[in-house]
Amino acid sequence: MDTHLLRTFVAVLDHRSFSGAAKALGYTQSAVSQHVAALEADLGARLVERRPVAPTPAGARLLEHAPALLLRLDAARADVARLHHAQPAHLTVACSAPALSTAVARALAQLRAAIPLLELDVRILAREAVIEEVLTARADLGLVDGVAAPSDPLPLPDLGPTTTLAVAEQPLAVLFPTDHPLARRRSVRLTDLTQAQWIDAPGTAIPLDRLRVVCRTEGFRPRVRHRGTDLHGLAALAAAGLGLAALPLSLAATLPDVTAVPADEPRLVHRTELVHTAHPAEYVRQLAGLIADRAAAAS
Repeated sequence: MDTHLLRTFVAVLDHRSFSGAAKALGYTQSAVSQHVAALEADLGARLVERRPVAPTPAGARLLEHAPALLLRLDAARADVARLHHAQPAHLTVACSAPALSTAVARALAQLRAAIPLLELDVRILAREAVIEEVLTARADLGLVDGVAAPSDPLPLPDLGPTTTLAVAEQPLAVLFPTDHPLARRRSVRLTDLTQAQWIDAPGTAIPLDRLRVVCRTEGFRPRVRHRGTDLHGLAALAAAGLGLAALPLSLAATLPDVTAVPADEPRLVHRTELVHTAHPAEYVRQLAGLIADRAAAAS
């Protein structure tokens, strides 16, 4: 399967337009049409409805595979490129918002003190974007968080030749307005809150679709959606009674105008994992070691 054709196919469906894809890719519209037609001929199936632009059943099935395939190709290209470029004294760390803990910040400060000329670039991104940044060499190291059973790894996608390391596990908590009746509880059961009103905040809180999986329910339906990585904005929405949100207890307890109540049943933990390529630069290994040391000392 020609990857250029596959990228064009994805762009057409992302933009829901042949002309939009052409503009984004720098092709002519006729070239985009030819690419899609060639891919359809290769696979022996019609992939895109033309008017309006939408995936056919075969196209929808291919679209389930395409982003992961293209990401792995980009990761392979970036991995080879690392071998031929000098490593500058620059470190880019990509983090999901709850993963940037005090321990991680102190490890960064310790590394910066040991390498005074090192330039640090810390990026707060959505969880999926953190993984993509590491695999495509736009970040040297990633920290991603999520919810899992105690000691279980996070359900990350196939990352290829990478190293992952658990750096923190802590209780999960639910954010309530301070005047909510359940805010006075010592703990709450997530299974009792499936029909409550929630905030869909995948860039900050535990994604609701993940809560549905771990609690084996169709509940946790959102009342409002919060896009971005602003934790204080999420807390403001929760404080106003617009919905509940699940966060690590240590972080949730620091947010203003809300009460963080530990969650139980099912037994879950908030987990943070470190991700870097199989052959990282020396200062990436140093930072990973410092974070690991702090995690071991805290456990």
